[in-house]
Amino acid sequence: MSASDTKQVRLKWTGSGLAFRGGPDGGFQVGIDSDGEIGQSPMEMLLMALAGCMAIDVLMILGKGRVHVEDLEVEAIGERASSVPRRYVTIRLIYRLKGPAADDRPKLERAIELSRDKYCSVLHTLDPETEIDIRIESD
Repeated sequence: MSASDTKQVRLKWTGSGLAFRGGPDGGFQVGIDSDGEIGQSPMEMLLMALAGCMAIDVLMILGKGRVHVEDLEVEAIGERASSVPRRYVTIRLIYRLKGPAADDRPKLERAIELSRDKYCSVLHTLDPETEIDIRIESD
């Protein structure tokens, strides 16, 4: 495994409750907190990571396809199992876009498909049994 294939982060307990701060050494640090005092919970962070990974892919693909995007928002809604481990069994991603023309819709759908099926490493790290439901809302 080459160095470019390796990522490392460090997470340190703040000494209070269930709150931690962490990130890459010398990089941006974020709070993770089961109680929501200093940051999102780990499961919320997972939803954000998935939404962020796919949003980045989609913007890059649309940019290469010369599709104009004024605004992009991805809402991620995760439904968790009722028993431990309380993993996500279903995740719904709702893409809300402004800017793409109506005739760019196939390019948008293709960008999401490429992210889902090929590029998004966060998605491909999830349990393969996790159901992913994707919807698009655009002007």
